[in-house]
Amino acid sequence: MTPVKPPSSKKRSSTPVIPHRPSWQGELGAFAAWVIGSALAKTWRVRVSDESGCVEGNGEGPLIVAIWHNRLATAMKVWQWAGPYRPSAGLAALISASRDGGFLARTFERFGVRPVRGSSSRRGAQALLELTSVIEDNYHVAITPDGPRGPKYVVQPGIISLAQLCAIPILPIGVFAHHKKQLRSWDNFQIPLPFSRCDVHFGPLIPVAREASPEERERARLELETTLKRINRD
Repeated sequence: MTPVKPPSSKKRSSTPVIPHRPSWQGELGAFAAWVIGSALAKTWRVRVSDESGCVEGNGEGPLIVAIWHNRLATAMKVWQWAGPYRPSAGLAALISASRDGGFLARTFERFGVRPVRGSSSRRGAQALLELTSVIEDNYHVAITPDGPRGPKYVVQPGIISLAQLCAIPILPIGVFAHHKKQLRSWDNFQIPLPFSRCDVHFGPLIPVAREASPEERERARLELETTLKRINRD
């Protein structure tokens, strides 16, 4: 999952960008990730805290879910915990149009998530239009606001643009795994170990008004970034 920036005023090629599809090796890897991830998640011990009211079933309609890129290993399990409390047509996720994104998109499809392919560098405008369409179809949308290439724990403005365009709130989600493996990637990707306790925190909903000024948009971006840092411990 990755953020989308508003379309630039610079002239771009009219040739559409076609997202990469996984190779047969990627298909096999996605299946393995689904099997291993599903089995691993069943062993985690979960404790949930909530500032949003979503766990109690307050509110209705789609949300934009924000989770740091390095917490993606727990994203599907988080959705299983949260989804029933805010019913919708389902969950869509913004995923890079790159080759690596093709593998991730196929993995998410196996978990029942609808991928929308694009990022700030590829298919940004097309992805933004597709995201508005799936939200109109009553899907929640999940975005990693610091992905796909960072900087780590810095919210990019695309998620704020989408919230403003669709006039729906952002739900920040935090996950802390007490026992985990951290990879040597740009984001120090985290994989909770078997039987680890996982603390899941739903932060307060962050609204972005459709008529928000540039200053108000920046305040919302900083609020989201500050909240995500507060509810995610390393």
